[in-house]
Amino acid sequence: MENAGKFDYIIVGGGSAGCVLANRLTQDPEVSVLLLEAGRKDDYVWIHIPVGYLYCIDNPRTDWLYRTEADAGLNGRSLVYPRGKVLGGSSSINGMIYMRGQARDYDRWAELTGDAAWRWDAVLPVFKQTEDHYLGASEFHGAGGEWRVEKQRLKWQILEAFRDAAEQTGIPKTEDFNRGDNEGCGYFDVNQKRGVRWNTSKAFLRPAAGRSNLTIMTGCHVQRLKLASTERGKVCTGVEFTAAGRAFVADAAHETVLCAGAIGSPQILQLSGIGPGELLRRHGIDVEVDLPGVGENLQDHLQIRMAFKINGAKTLNTMASSWFGKMRIGLEYLVKQSGPMSMAPSQLGAFTRSDTTQETPNLQYHVQPLSLDRFGEPLHPFPAFTASVCNLRPTARGHVRIASKDSAAAPKITANYLSTSEDRQVAADSLKLTRRIVSAPALRPYVPEEFKPGKQYQSDEELAHAAGDISTTIFHPVGTCKMGRSEDTTSVVDSELRVRNVIGLRVVDASIMPVITSGNPNSPTIMIAERAAKMIRAARR
Repeated sequence: MENAGKFDYIIVGGGSAGCVLANRLTQDPEVSVLLLEAGRKDDYVWIHIPVGYLYCIDNPRTDWLYRTEADAGLNGRSLVYPRGKVLGGSSSINGMIYMRGQARDYDRWAELTGDAAWRWDAVLPVFKQTEDHYLGASEFHGAGGEWRVEKQRLKWQILEAFRDAAEQTGIPKTEDFNRGDNEGCGYFDVNQKRGVRWNTSKAFLRPAAGRSNLTIMTGCHVQRLKLASTERGKVCTGVEFTAAGRAFVADAAHETVLCAGAIGSPQILQLSGIGPGELLRRHGIDVEVDLPGVGENLQDHLQIRMAFKINGAKTLNTMASSWFGKMRIGLEYLVKQSGPMSMAPSQLGAFTRSDTTQETPNLQYHVQPLSLDRFGEPLHPFPAFTASVCNLRPTARGHVRIASKDSAAAPKITANYLSTSEDRQVAADSLKLTRRIVSAPALRPYVPEEFKPGKQYQSDEELAHAAGDISTTIFHPVGTCKMGRSEDTTSVVDSELRVRNVIGLRVVDASIMPVITSGNPNSPTIMIAERAAKMIRAARR
């Protein structure tokens, strides 16, 4: 192996968390940092044009191309499972929605870890520190940070009607989902800058890229962590990786930090001999540290995509149905950076309860002025909108497990969607709620006609089965290296994100979430990285 050098810190993964850490740690000129990213630079044009997510997902230029195992809850279907493989990680291919979740999410983290520093009141200042909100600084928002938050640059008549219909159904209008209680219906704020995607590579990595103490290497596939046995126990001393067909080793003087995400981080741990002993032995890997929770506790938001034909209003289906229409859309974006090409995948959102027993909203809607069978396929040739609804607090748990000792082999991702009676009931209830919204007076002039899944599904059992046919991931995997108390044998890291029974190793990404946030998890991941940077600096001092 060639020696890539010795650094104070090695960060594995140049995604949302890795970009933040690279910036924050190298603010100290006495610290040297190596950032390893398996993908390439974020210089692909479709990363930066908001609607370009359609060309980044399931594209080997920007995506790991994972698939889930066939899922009984989805009636035997397997799903495309996008994860960013590029600088900026999934912030380079996601929906750009700025969402923190609910205060109760973080209070629950504090309860599960025994660490009050994860409470909402404690993490809100961290969110604000990072933020550059279009309205400026306020009680709930920050200004001058790296993470730009803006209003979307277009509205649709049919979405305005849906918002009115939601209000008529008991879901109040709101202008801000990010004050700790996200109940209501309104337009999502987005991570864009004047109609262009604002990913973590632009926000955090580029300002740090010129620092002499930061080394960025792309196209690097980490094979395993280097572990040594000492009197103090197991110590992580660096990583082994390949790049351009050559094998390298890099050494870490202080810490190695896994920021490879909810799929990549448990995979790397397992390949390194850290994980469930029986799984590792089955694949011929020596068990360095038997941690049964590595790869377990997978949680995700499954969205049920109901679609309705309409009359009397424009949708993207009809606007983009001809070359002339596409030219007009392209010209508007070229001149104004507005219009459909500036669209996030979802413009209108709503948070509400599936039933009256829910303490806080447990459903999230993503409403879109378009319809298609699945991402990557053509829009339908008739005007329509999609109302996707997801269960924010699924009770099902899946897992990520290596398929072999070959680091190039994709792990097996088993989501276990809709595998509990609670999740199936929420699915049925959410479909019924969507039908009530769509039948409200505000939408009647557009004569909405449900064609997915179809009115033939009526009973709770039929609706839960239909949900299995039309649902897809909304790309929010978390939890596979969860943090918890020392007595929790299924936890992988402590409340300071240190891997249990391994010195010099942390995990800093969405995999550490003990329970999923009530909303899109990208910005919470950035908050996690901000907190981790302070922990790492404090440990060095």
